[in-house]
Formats: sequence, structure tokens, C-alpha cells
Amino acid sequence: MALWEAYHQPQTIEEAVALLGRYDGRARPVAGGTDLLLEMQQGHKPPVDALIDVTSIPGLNRIEQADDQIIVGAAATHTQIVASVLLVQQATCLVESCGVIGGPQVRNVATLGGNVAHALPAADGTTSLVALDAEVELASPEGIRWYPILDMFSGPGRPSFDPTRSLITRFRFPLTTDSGTAFSRIMRPQGVALPILACAVWVQMAAGDPDIIGDTRISLGPVQPVPARAVAAENTLRGRQLKEALDDCVAAARQSLQPRSSKHRATSTYRVEMIETFLRRTLPLAVERAISGEVTPQGLGW
Repeated sequence: MALWEAYHQPQTIEEAVALLGRYDGRARPVAGGTDLLLEMQQGHKPPVDALIDVTSIPGLNRIEQADDQIIVGAAATHTQIVASVLLVQQATCLVESCGVIGGPQVRNVATLGGNVAHALPAADGTTSLVALDAEVELASPEGIRWYPILDMFSGPGRPSFDPTRSLITRFRFPLTTDSGTAFSRIMRPQGVALPILACAVWVQMAAGDPDIIGDTRISLGPVQPVPARAVAAENTLRGRQLKEALDDCVAAARQSLQPRSSKHRATSTYRVEMIETFLRRTLPLAVERAISGEVTPQGLGW
């Protein structure tokens, strides 16, 4: 049985949304297709009447700075993100998270938009976008609007929007000074490679005092059914030196975050231990990057 009947390559966002509307819930947008097509082949998602390929829409894979914002097109591939000098310097955690997704062949076609639209709390790109306080541009029959990234999810694998009628077009997040980011992940290598836990952090040092953390965001996943921030852990860091606050941050994270045990990933006990490991690894690295301004992404797969 064919997985789809028609294949369209619209040249504008408006044309793509109109095509989705024409098929009335029986079409899906596609870019790299590394998640969607595999799930259709395996029977986890039903066949569709049409695929709407958005990769021919001009600018949808663009990565740029616009005033005090960084803009990343939803069709930007993980390979493009890893190669972006702008993102290496200004959003290192996103580069590090996209650099460990799949192998080179997957990263060459898989897109950031697809990573988010898949709506999994373990998605690496999503984890970093949450730490970066990103917003998502969504095109739908009602128009094009920006939403906080955490508004995009309603449950594991369930986006809050209808992917048969809407599509993610761009991401944006603030360009900040005196800030640094970092990302770490541990995988289960046997059989199907599944993320056991990932952590992305963003820190900004206080104006006039580079030893004090002025603001921070921490994203860990999968910990909850949807992507989320570790707010209790964040609150222990603001206005303090990392060396005096790190133990309190770890304690708050261990108490407030309770990842469930999973036969496919790891036990809850192990993942709580890894939360501490990642915070003690990523926070000092992000602070070091914020103070020095020197960045070399770590852990990239080639």
C-alpha cells in the first residue's frame, strides 16, 4: 500500500497552508522526513493523501541575525545549524544538540522544524530551544503568529497544533550579551539509540560583576510528558556565584524533577543521578563561555 498518493512542492508558505486546507486533514508537511516517513513505514502513523514538501519555499532554511534576535528557519538542517558561525557563538547549546542527532546522513536532511513538530520531550533540538527561550512561528489558516516554544506541546508525540493544517516556519530567540550556553546528552547505544537524558543551559552574568549569575534557564528531558524548564533549580542560581550555588541547584533539581523509570531508557534512580552529573558539567561550561566569550562546541558527531 502506498504511503501517499500526491506530492506537492509549494513555493510559498501561503501555498503550503492552502494545500493542507485543500486536503482537509489528509496531508502532512514534510522536509527531511526522517521521523514522519519512518513512522508511516512502520505503521505508527497512517498513510496520507499527500505530502507537502516545504523545502522549496525560499528562506525557510535561512539562519540570520535580525536586530536583537536570532532567526532560524524551520527547514534548516542540523548540518546547517552545526556549520553556522553565528549559532556556534550565540547559541552553542543548539549546535551541540543538533550535532549529536543521528549520523551525518540524517543530519544532512533532518530539520529543526521536524525535531520540534515531532513533539517528543527527549528531542535534542527542542531541549536547547527551551533553554534559549525560543519562540515558534506557526503558519495556519488563521494566519502566521509567534508562540512561546513551550506552548507547542500537549503530550508525548502530540503537538498542540494540528500538523495536518499548520506548519512551523521559523524560530527566534533573543541575542544576549555576557551569556553562554552548553548541552550534554547520554544515549542508550544498544539496539535503537534512545536518549536517556539531555540537558541544555543558558546563563547570563550580572552587569558589572562577571562572577555573579544574573539570569539562567535550564532544560532537561525527557523528565515530564512535555518539554519543560527546571524552574526550582534556576531560582537557586540567580544573584549568586556558581561555586556557592551549584550544590543548592543540584539539590533543587533532584527534589523537583522526578523522571519515571523506562525499560527502554533507564531507571528513575539512574536518571536522577544523571541530572546531577549534567548540571555539574554544563553549568560551569556555560559560565566559562559567558565570561570568556570563547566557544568550541563539544561532542559533535561526524
